[in-house]
Amino acid sequence: MEEGVRLAPYTTLRVGGNARAFVTAETDERLVDLVAGADRRGEPVLILGGGSNLLISDAGFDGLVIRVGTRGVVIDGGLVTAAAGEDWDPLVERCVAEGLSGIECLSGIPGLVGSTPIQNVGAYGQDVSQTVVAVRVFDRHARETLDLEAADCGFAYRDSAFKGALDRFVVLSVTYRLKTDGLSRPLAYAELAKSLGVVPGERVPLAQARAKVLELRRGKGMVLDPSDPDTISAGSFFTNPILGKAQADALEELAPGYPRWPAEDGAVKVPAAWLIEHAGFRKGHAKGPVRLSTKHTLALTNPTGRASADDLIELAREVRDGVKAKFGVTLVNEPVMVGVSL
Repeated sequence: MEEGVRLAPYTTLRVGGNARAFVTAETDERLVDLVAGADRRGEPVLILGGGSNLLISDAGFDGLVIRVGTRGVVIDGGLVTAAAGEDWDPLVERCVAEGLSGIECLSGIPGLVGSTPIQNVGAYGQDVSQTVVAVRVFDRHARETLDLEAADCGFAYRDSAFKGALDRFVVLSVTYRLKTDGLSRPLAYAELAKSLGVVPGERVPLAQARAKVLELRRGKGMVLDPSDPDTISAGSFFTNPILGKAQADALEELAPGYPRWPAEDGAVKVPAAWLIEHAGFRKGHAKGPVRLSTKHTLALTNPTGRASADDLIELAREVRDGVKAKFGVTLVNEPVMVGVSL
């Protein structure tokens, strides 16, 4: 147990003040004991994974920060069970190498396995809710370990029952069901299919799919690279808005022919990057020491590594308010906020 540990180095945004107390849990038993003990004492707890989808205030966290350091992967045919502390992309790489498909389009996403069901991590036409079959959690309210089936996880676009209850559930491990035929799932993302020279719905060898996804992500500054300041970010800062019919029709009047994809119940999903760009915010738009990525307007970056959380919040508010004023659509942040809010 350490005191006064600076949290910024543990986040991909390189932002965050000190933790009052900091410890790494390397087993599920240790993780559960630490959380349960803090709960009995009434001590605030922050579970820290890879820090890739997190914005921590400059004041830090006045409580116990538990860094998840658990390890272990078990592969049994198409069932893959991984500890929450396993790095996500090396798991994807291993599954691709072993001919297991269903998460190949999630290549290059930073962070740990434990965060994938919380955020319902997704990219290029895939999300983990398509493959998750069970999530083992510690329920802090019931004070017991549970195995939740996918139907109990409340998965939605970039959302889950866990995300809405971060003070209740601690993810311990995740089990995915993958196909074993060595081919990608049918490609659902037009940009990816086109770049591979196929049409949406076709399948390609897993290694080709992974390589192309990594190429596309690097081109957008979405693969961590110490030499690329655009990757000092939390990835996409805003989710793509889902609009009901009335709001979609109102946007059509303001921007005829705007890009969209069908969503459930007649709603449409609109690319947040398009809204940001057409509200007047270009790649590289700067506000003080922070800026939009020079490669992709969805990422807010800390290119010098010296920005504060307040700097990032100011830029996020400027973008959110600009889109709202132009199109009447409110963008929602994707990263988890600790001690700050929009």
